Amino acid sequence: MHNYRNFLPEELAADPSFRRWVLYHDPAMDAMWTEWLEQNPDKQELVNKAVGLLAMTENAFDKITDEEVANEIYRLSHAIGEKTAKKSAIWLRFRPNWYHMAASVLLLMFAGWWYNKQTLSQQQSDQYKVILSQISEPLIETINTTDKAKLVILEDGSSVLLQPESRITYPRKFESRKREVFLRGEAFFEVAKNPDKPFYVYAHTLATKVLGTSFKVSAFDDKEVKVVVKTGKVSVFPMTKEAIASQHADDKLGGMVLTPNQQIVFAPKELRLTRSLIPDPKLLELPIQRQSFEFKRTPITEVFETLEKSYGVKIVFDGEVMKNCYLTASLSDEPLFEKVDLICKTIGAQYEQLDASIIINSKGCF
Repeated sequence: MHNYRNFLPEELAADPSFRRWVLYHDPAMDAMWTEWLEQNPDKQELVNKAVGLLAMTENAFDKITDEEVANEIYRLSHAIGEKTAKKSAIWLRFRPNWYHMAASVLLLMFAGWWYNKQTLSQQQSDQYKVILSQISEPLIETINTTDKAKLVILEDGSSVLLQPESRITYPRKFESRKREVFLRGEAFFEVAKNPDKPFYVYAHTLATKVLGTSFKVSAFDDKEVKVVVKTGKVSVFPMTKEAIASQHADDKLGGMVLTPNQQIVFAPKELRLTRSLIPDPKLLELPIQRQSFEFKRTPITEVFETLEKSYGVKIVFDGEVMKNCYLTASLSDEPLFEKVDLICKTIGAQYEQLDASIIINSKGCF
């Protein structure tokens, strides 16, 4: 589950599971959020504000996708923050308050998509050039003209596996408080950990920020930009002036955060940012032992907990409805989605993927 304690009301209102609970009274979501409120009673005011926001914007939410809602709220929040920052540099240490954010969401919902998408897409592309021109250190450009991947080692110890028809531009030495590289094409990064010096990958219209992890970025011209995480966490955000200024002002990860087995795909023409699980989620490398998938009349709650721990994914279900569901099966060799499909067929349930989570729909076991 996300760390909802750190969410702002508008972030909570844009969360798919929260909306399913408030707007559609989903039983699985009701169980999850009821339990969360019991564990976090001090966040009742946060929930109330998010519920109030949804009540005002219910009709508009039904007309647009989850990704559009989350992406636009994020973009508008940073647009507001940029203007506020001009008045006071102190603001950069804080995120916009509830009143500003509520106003931005209402503007989004009732004023419509007021900006020109083509213009914004061009601005994102221009930001790539602007940031590149501001680098004071001597730059090196490596181009892979072969038909095999090419290994590039950066001065901080980070490595880049550059794919064919791709190029990467980077400083000979990272002198500033940021490590910044510029990618055209596709590459797999293994970033040396340094919390005091964040690592940025600027790729066409999307930026990725990490402290130390491994991930893949694919960003060819006029195509979708994709970021896939293998280990650790990365933060992904559109390359707008406002978003970049906010990210540079804070060394911590912000924006839309990805964890292992998750990916983000950004469609520049539609300005749509979609987060999902990768098609074939891999087992995490557990430090103690390999997780067993041998189940013998095991409560379904424990089965789902095992999958969550092993793959780093969130599985949402109604524990009360499924309290009489048990599983006896050996699932060691199947990919994650095949495991989930077999489990659901065995207990008479269905599943769907929503915002990098797996949602289980069941009427219970008798």
